Amino acid sequence: MTFLRYLAVLSFLLAPNIPARADSLSELNDSFWQWRAQEQPFTGDDIPRIERPAGLVVDWSPQTIAQRLQQLDLFEQRWKGLAPPAQTSVHDQVDYRLLGSALARVQWELSIEQTWKRNPQFYVDQTLGSVFVLLLQPPPFAESRQQEIVARIKQIPATLQAARENLTDMRQPFIQLAIESLDHVSERSKQMETALTPQLSAANKEALQQLTPAARTALTQYRAWLETKLPTARKDTAIGRENYLFFLRNVALLPYTPEQLLAMSQQEWSRSVAFEAYQQTRLAGAPPAPLFPSADAQIQAEKAAEERVRTFLMDQGILTVPKWMKHYHNLLLPAYLESFQDLGVTDDLTGPSRLDQDGTSYIRTPSPDLGFFNLSTAHDPRPILIHEGVPGHYFQLCLGWHNPDPIRRHYYDSGANEGLGFYAEEMMLQAGFLDDNPHTRETIYSFMRLRALRVEVDVKLALGEFTLQQAADYLARTVPMDRATALDEAAMFSSTPGQGISYQIGKLEITQLLSDARRKQGADFSMLQFNNFVWNNGNVPIALQRWELLQDATEVPLP
Repeated sequence: MTFLRYLAVLSFLLAPNIPARADSLSELNDSFWQWRAQEQPFTGDDIPRIERPAGLVVDWSPQTIAQRLQQLDLFEQRWKGLAPPAQTSVHDQVDYRLLGSALARVQWELSIEQTWKRNPQFYVDQTLGSVFVLLLQPPPFAESRQQEIVARIKQIPATLQAARENLTDMRQPFIQLAIESLDHVSERSKQMETALTPQLSAANKEALQQLTPAARTALTQYRAWLETKLPTARKDTAIGRENYLFFLRNVALLPYTPEQLLAMSQQEWSRSVAFEAYQQTRLAGAPPAPLFPSADAQIQAEKAAEERVRTFLMDQGILTVPKWMKHYHNLLLPAYLESFQDLGVTDDLTGPSRLDQDGTSYIRTPSPDLGFFNLSTAHDPRPILIHEGVPGHYFQLCLGWHNPDPIRRHYYDSGANEGLGFYAEEMMLQAGFLDDNPHTRETIYSFMRLRALRVEVDVKLALGEFTLQQAADYLARTVPMDRATALDEAAMFSSTPGQGISYQIGKLEITQLLSDARRKQGADFSMLQFNNFVWNNGNVPIALQRWELLQDATEVPLP
């Protein structure tokens, strides 16, 4: 028996009172997501951000990991005991598979991917990253949020001590990335503290001042410890074919092999390159796209564009915009986020309990030196607005959190979410929303090239056909894009296999679903009804949406 499994058995007596069976799928859903809100790791990705309980204690001690494995086993027993008979409605069978996918994701994280064991950057996310997400919601900082910030900073030394116990299988590229992410961490944390303190009450300001020295010391020492481990660590990072197939079949619910994914992406790559070439020919001799003269000018342009896109969706019969839907706006990146802006996507997409609040995306001052995506918004905010805001992530997630089915309100899946955001880009392009700016059309095509390449990078990293550095070089050269963004992309996909495929493959699934629905429904097909269905169920894997919409389960992998 491994030490971890031994701890799992020992910790059984400490596990919460989770019955072996549930009376209903609804009960299982409620208890699982309450547990998941405490257990789910923090990550730089904005899609899996979920609302955490008050007083959350970030805990990745070996004993807690063992206990979580035991709890997962109990949840899986309950889920298997609720397997629906064949005559059960498709809606309920889809809900059953959703919970199975959510459980498989935890299995993937804890037992297969094991970033908690292999990747020291994981603990940067559980420490600094856990604070970062609390800084994203715009001011004012409520007393409760201030106290959560203080509590998570207090927990940093203990989490990094657990990291030293857990990181028994580190990989050299991941160590190097973690070391680089902690460069000048003491000075950067001081800058964050100085900028944040005006937002805090006197009591929380004092608590922060008392706790940050220990946190800074722990982070600095963690970085130094990683430097000692770097020379002898393993260099390979590939998750391997069988593990990758587990993710595709059980978590993402995709019916494809890695080879099929590559073939699909290569076709889309050729298509995007051709379309971009057409557009560049049209732009021959045209002056370059101008930058906004100031951040305020960009913010005002995005605000106006957000209003226009909502009107366009309704006027063109593309998508219903509910009257309760709030807005998605830009703000200039605040000083307290600047020091650690690379920890994740700097946006706040709200959450199930905050549907009455606007979403926020923080921008940088317009400059030709910005990275790939920030530079695109400094020219025209609409491509990112469409993907991240309206009708993309903010809009779609709010609809998902408003879904009357509680199982679908909680569930998330990057394949559906990112696929829908990418689908929205080309949908709005083809609908004519970007016809007024030929440079922006070129931007959309460059985004398309990147998303196709992400599939190749994701698959080849997972199978060991690319190293992390080779993936970064390939992206920088082939997109092309700045080296820093390319390295960030490669690092994300190397450490989270399966995330990079989500944009392109999810979009292809949606367009195939659309074409099959149109063919099957004939004259009864409605673009508005189709998009409303997909957006309202936008957290649900597309294979399951196909099953429900077209009564076609052929693309749903067997459980």
